[in-house]
Amino acid sequence: MKIRPYLSFDGNCLQAANFYTSIFGGKIIEKTTYKEAKIDIPDHYLEKIQHLEIKSKGFHIMMYDASPDTPLTNGSNMHLAVDFDSEKELNQVFDQLSSAGIVHTPLQETSWNAIYGRCTDKYNIHWMLNFKA
Repeated sequence: MKIRPYLSFDGNCLQAANFYTSIFGGKIIEKTTYKEAKIDIPDHYLEKIQHLEIKSKGFHIMMYDASPDTPLTNGSNMHLAVDFDSEKELNQVFDQLSSAGIVHTPLQETSWNAIYGRCTDKYNIHWMLNFKA
């Protein structure tokens, strides 16, 4: 069994995908617009993303632009948790994800002998980042 997150966006899925690949590396391995999927949707949304996948070393997410009749509610009931192999990598990714976003917990040492931080990126995706030395 594999569990993969499927992220929803409000019309900016492709921009978010490019943002994440610039941070985590990897590439977009699948991308389908609503027009290509031949889904009945308002004309202004035909070029939006119906399905997209990003895959990198240890990173595989799916994402899409929620249709206009599917309102999104930004909530805090889910976070993407990432464990890093180095403190340097943790610092770089945290800085990039939190840039233009919100830092909830600055990077800091923890009681579980790790360096940890929590943020929400500019696309309202919540992240928990951890490096255990």
